[in-house]
Amino acid sequence: MELDGKRIAVLAEDLYEDLELWYPAIRMKEAGARVTVVGTGTAATYHGKRGLPVTVETTADKVAATDFDALIVPGGYAPDLLRRHKSVLKLVRDMFDAGKPVAAICHAGWVLVSAGIVRGKRLTSYSSIKDDMVNAGARWEDDEVVVDGNLITSRRPDDLPAFCKAIIASLSRVQAGVR
Repeated sequence: MELDGKRIAVLAEDLYEDLELWYPAIRMKEAGARVTVVGTGTAATYHGKRGLPVTVETTADKVAATDFDALIVPGGYAPDLLRRHKSVLKLVRDMFDAGKPVAAICHAGWVLVSAGIVRGKRLTSYSSIKDDMVNAGARWEDDEVVVDGNLITSRRPDDLPAFCKAIIASLSRVQAGVR
């Protein structure tokens, strides 16, 4: 499979957008990756906006960027909670600084802003946080997926197929030694 041996972290907190957590997690597993759900430490199980539970395997303060090959941040209202935790922001920043794929969809752009990694970057997000992205120095685009270096962003659940394809392609390029 195209992602055999790859380790991917998916961040979780209450009120995540159910599809934006589960679809990429399942798709990455189908491609052969080892997916680890990483929480903030406020609970062992978080619930999505539509009630789906996810049990975390570890917390952001117990992992490091060296533990993973990529990071996925789902949207919903969870990003507003995720961005309040220094350990989450450090993990996001360290993954980005290491050149590893950091993928964010919908409202997850808030986490990227708080991690300080959007200035000068092309990205997209849910339209309601466009101003936040632009005010943080990002070049916002209205496309289903935007890839700028190791930063991968999408707008909403309808964009999940393109979002997941971009994550897999990015990890495949890394595996082939191309950046």
